[in-house]
Amino acid sequence: MNMNILELSEQEIIRRQSLEALRNSNIEPYPAAEFTVSAHSQDIIDNFTDDVPCVTVRVAGRVMSRRIMGKASFLELQDAWGRIHIYVTRDDICPGEDKELYNTVVKKLMDIGDFIGVEGFVFRTQTGEISIHAQMLTFLSKSLRPLPIVKMKDGVTYDGFTDAEQRYRQRYVDLVVNDKVKDIFIKRTKMFNAMRTFFNRHGYLEVETPVLQPIPGGAAARPFTTHHNTLDIPLYLRIANELYLKRLIVGGFDGVYEFSRNFRNEGMDRTHNPEFTAMEIYVAYKDYNWMMCFTEQMLEYIALEVLGTTEVKIGDREISFRAPFPRVTMIDAIKEHTGFDISGMDEAALRDVCGKLGIEVNETMGKGKLIDEIFGEKCEGSYIQPTFIIDYPIEMSPLTKKHRNNPELTERFELMVNGKELANAYSELNDPIDQRERFEEQLRLSEKGDDEAMYIDQDFLRALEYGMPPTSGMGIGMDRLAMLLTGQESIQEVLFFPQMKPEKKVAHEPKEKFMALGVPEEWVPVLYKAGYPTVESVLNEKEKPGRLLQALMDIKKKYKLELNALNIDIVNGWMQSK
Repeated sequence: MNMNILELSEQEIIRRQSLEALRNSNIEPYPAAEFTVSAHSQDIIDNFTDDVPCVTVRVAGRVMSRRIMGKASFLELQDAWGRIHIYVTRDDICPGEDKELYNTVVKKLMDIGDFIGVEGFVFRTQTGEISIHAQMLTFLSKSLRPLPIVKMKDGVTYDGFTDAEQRYRQRYVDLVVNDKVKDIFIKRTKMFNAMRTFFNRHGYLEVETPVLQPIPGGAAARPFTTHHNTLDIPLYLRIANELYLKRLIVGGFDGVYEFSRNFRNEGMDRTHNPEFTAMEIYVAYKDYNWMMCFTEQMLEYIALEVLGTTEVKIGDREISFRAPFPRVTMIDAIKEHTGFDISGMDEAALRDVCGKLGIEVNETMGKGKLIDEIFGEKCEGSYIQPTFIIDYPIEMSPLTKKHRNNPELTERFELMVNGKELANAYSELNDPIDQRERFEEQLRLSEKGDDEAMYIDQDFLRALEYGMPPTSGMGIGMDRLAMLLTGQESIQEVLFFPQMKPEKKVAHEPKEKFMALGVPEEWVPVLYKAGYPTVESVLNEKEKPGRLLQALMDIKKKYKLELNALNIDIVNGWMQSK
């Protein structure tokens, strides 16, 4: 075996021995041939009737439990749709003289987690369980690691695979043993499909824009940076796709949208992952009032398509996506929740308000950031039911058109749901001169030290100078929407593979340090396995060398290691050589 045997558990060693035994019996544990499936577990159960017995089916899946009872056994098979019981008898799958497939493979070499294919007829057992009576069994894949055994009794789960960090790191195991997890991701896919259908029915075009960008534009966020060797230029992973989609509106499309993988080099928490999915849509000749109606109709449609209802439950909260949603101005929201009317305030006055509210700020923050901090700290969490927060101060929205009735504000909304932003939309700024001035203000903020200020995109300004029609755009966080529709309170629950901290591993000192004590090289891995990762940990056994010797000899015996024998004098010698 290539893997050091000391890295394996006892179960893993036994499974590798079973693997070799299968091959020695001329059974390929990883066959290349197709196994044709004619039915799936849940369809078999749903379509079974006692009036039509003996329907022959071919199924394949993972063995999740097994009960061996002499010449007959029951297996539980799990496929992508659910689970079904398989009744296996020796004489049915081994009709000839050779009974090895049953006596050796099924009874001794098959483990929970193995994949098999079964052909047989559907019947109902005496206990009423719809099952398959196997007439042919094919080994499809050998599992070398044991699955966590999740036990159920009276609807209660025992020994569950529930540690969050382990579940996220090993999502493949999580999907196998925790049935409800797969349903979350099926609903997520239905959500994408429903949104795409809604847009397509309106005649809008799905497009793709660059992930590697020379300028990280379209949002106020810290980007990931990389370098293109051939061109010898810095590039940035996309933080947003807004400016590229607007270029397409300039090019003559009426409506374009994209499901965009975005990357932001910022914090991680229960609602933020550095890699996430957003959807952005831009529609010509529309404004933010039209987009509000469009957005609430879209969300109502998606909820009905995915859940069959507009009502969702998150923790102890009931949230309704039934349109229409309330509209509240940003200034009114801050006034309601803080008592301060910030309209017309300059930067100094806003800093004073932050101080009175106990909000921490720094010198890099301009008016927009200060207002954003006030709203985020004191208002955002109060909006549980879907609510449009509208008419943002101009300093907060460098890509947004000035409000038609108040030049201090912009025609922008954010949709708040369950105390968090879900969607963000504008009447898009299409005045190239105004846009240039807004970008230059962002440059001044950058020079003050704001590393989330927007860059100036000269090519985008050039595109605007060719003319962009009145346009409304909207972006929505698809991961947060998936959280809402599946009742999850952590973004990690709706991402197959969320970003994680590096996995902690036990640090071992180099083998050379042990060899300097006189430890033979082949015995160093045994010391590691016995729980002695450092020279100091070995020397700490100076008063009890017999305990160290016994630990090493136990491992030698357990793993049947062919190593030169040790004795107490040799171990004592290690202690004295320091």
